[in-house]
Amino acid sequence: MTNKTMMQFFEWYLPNNQLHWKRAEAQAAELKRIGVNMVWLPPAYKGAAGPASVGYDVYDMYDLGEFDQKGAISTKYGTRADYLTAVSALQQAGIKVLCDIVLNHRMGADATEQVMVIDGLEHNRGQDISSQHPITAWTKFDFPGRAGAHSGFHWNASHFSGTDWDEGTKRKGIYRFHGKPWNRETDSEKGNYDYLMGADLDTDNQEVIQETKNWGRWYQDTVHMDGFRMDAVKHISFAFCRDWISAMRAHKNDLYIVGEYWSHDTGKLTHYLNATDRSLSLFDIPLHFHFLEAATSNGNYDMARLFSGTLTEADQAHSVTFVDNHDTQPGQALCSFIPAWFKPIAYALILLRDVGTPCVFYGDYYGIPHDGVAPVPQLARLIKIRECYAYGPEHLFFDDPSLTGFTREGDAEHPDSGVAVLLTDSTGGSKRMYVGERLAGRRMVDALGRAPETVEIGADGWGTFSVSGGSVSVWVTEPAREYLYLNF
Repeated sequence: MTNKTMMQFFEWYLPNNQLHWKRAEAQAAELKRIGVNMVWLPPAYKGAAGPASVGYDVYDMYDLGEFDQKGAISTKYGTRADYLTAVSALQQAGIKVLCDIVLNHRMGADATEQVMVIDGLEHNRGQDISSQHPITAWTKFDFPGRAGAHSGFHWNASHFSGTDWDEGTKRKGIYRFHGKPWNRETDSEKGNYDYLMGADLDTDNQEVIQETKNWGRWYQDTVHMDGFRMDAVKHISFAFCRDWISAMRAHKNDLYIVGEYWSHDTGKLTHYLNATDRSLSLFDIPLHFHFLEAATSNGNYDMARLFSGTLTEADQAHSVTFVDNHDTQPGQALCSFIPAWFKPIAYALILLRDVGTPCVFYGDYYGIPHDGVAPVPQLARLIKIRECYAYGPEHLFFDDPSLTGFTREGDAEHPDSGVAVLLTDSTGGSKRMYVGERLAGRRMVDALGRAPETVEIGADGWGTFSVSGGSVSVWVTEPAREYLYLNF
């Protein structure tokens, strides 16, 4: 069985040239060649910013770049036809497609309504600071450019529970609609983190529940995707998400779903998994911040504890590991970009260990020209090593605060498989590690070319491997390295 490797196929500052779907189509064969077998595409529907929208300012989820709305027919990424062609090309190459969806809010309404609201504190949404009063809220979504195509559903104030803008007074605030409590089953940050942005969906409203299910079924029937990446799930009723996922799987039972629950607290992530009947995976946010701390601690981080307290440690079957993404890249609100020197170390850890499902960031693979960020060197080679050679029982040598490593014994199904990985955030060194008697007598070399020597594995399955300071070495069999050097 081949290891799963996901790629997030976008970054925040892609040019607004409507060519990204064509780019995905053109890259399908190459992504498959390097070992990517799952791609997460950005939100495909029309956002409030039209052709400049990254996709999280949701306007019309039925407009996939088909109707003249918000200043253009196309989205930032291309037309509906381009999108469907890209999805099909990826799937024909043997790559599963995950579609990014946002069920939390709507933005860019077509008209306002008078709504009675109660003001709340920004830092404590459970505390009211006013009596009820009227505001002018952007809550009417009639989609005149679509004129009822695909769906006749129109949104109005009854479908939302709050907003953050009063058009009448031009004043920003946290406005909870009178008679509608914030959903109690959301993250506890800021007292209650139901409200995030825009017009917040009232997920207790039966029309909202039915419409989001109707849209999800329409989207599946239109795009034929293999799964979803669900945005901002900490802000949405946990029960609503669980039931929506159940309805989607009733329509197509083998959907792969991963949610973004942005929290450093692994306890919150595992609670969410329990509350949603483990119907989806989550990104391992705590591991990302462990990488950041290790990379910025001047060699004083305890590398033996990199995975301690992470979602991967708590529930590896439902953990999606990553190094960076569109939210953590430079210039974004959650910017926590991993320094370049540590990136190969982090990617070796998520790609070659036998835990979690790794997700490679587009900005790390292709670079981020907007900020002068170069691609991570030899990332394609690491992905290919995962696909071809990172198999068999795993042995951890996380027994030193600086110099740590792990091995995979390989298996009979994958020729020349088996790897030994040694890394350090400080000075270099060597470590004796067990790679299994299956590799006894085999010669192993550093596939990244950073350690010059060859290691012959003893009859007992042990070998001594080395790494230079602030670096990572990935040791594979000699035939494996020859193949990698010729092709990657």
